[in-house]
Amino acid sequence: MFEFGFKSDTGRRREINQDSFFVMPEAGVFLVADGVGGHCSGEVASRTAMTDMAAFIRENPVPEEGGDDAVTDYFLSLISSVNSHVHELAQGTEPRGMATTLLMLYIRNDTAYVINVGDSRAYLIRNKNIVKVTEDHTFVNDLVKKGIITEDQARSHPDRNMITRAIGADETVKPDFYMFPVYSGDIILMCTDGLYNEVSEEEMRRTLLTCENMRDACSRLVDDANRHAGNDNITVISVRFLSDSSLRTS
Repeated sequence: MFEFGFKSDTGRRREINQDSFFVMPEAGVFLVADGVGGHCSGEVASRTAMTDMAAFIRENPVPEEGGDDAVTDYFLSLISSVNSHVHELAQGTEPRGMATTLLMLYIRNDTAYVINVGDSRAYLIRNKNIVKVTEDHTFVNDLVKKGIITEDQARSHPDRNMITRAIGADETVKPDFYMFPVYSGDIILMCTDGLYNEVSEEEMRRTLLTCENMRDACSRLVDDANRHAGNDNITVISVRFLSDSSLRTS
């Protein structure tokens, strides 16, 4: 059993919200996307990804048999289909080159599956600690991994917003998959860079642990991002796992 909250905001500096999100709690699915592209193209890319994925899952539910491999194959097929559609649309839009990040959480019993393309992030809050689950597909993160720059330098690097992997950017895309058990009291936070570029991990952790419910936590996180600067669109989904016989206890 879980409770969840969500909120999306244009921010203080942008005219259009190119973020999109979708929640399907009955299917255990939560989606976040951050569009990339001039004018309204990013908005088209992110919303197309959300619409396509929601329709696919409704029409072809996640297989209940076959274990983790079946789940992985299912979402690989889904993401390939969505990527092809967005990529096709991108060839006919002006300016060309629209794409979108994609972050997905799928919950089955006591297991969480996180799927990521781009630089939207998932965090896990457990035992009052916060850990980043996903890895950013960005130019500066590649530099950090190679030891060329430090993480502190990456935060102010002029190319820090350059993503290296996105839905629709190329004919094929390779998502990252993460799978881990969830326990009573765990919180999974999903967000676009409009949140984590403005709000520290410690602020996120404190807000998620002190707010009475996830709806209030998401609203407060968005308010915090806007109070700091609100330089980008901000989208947040948070899921807290409650005591239930199907969940492990830590």
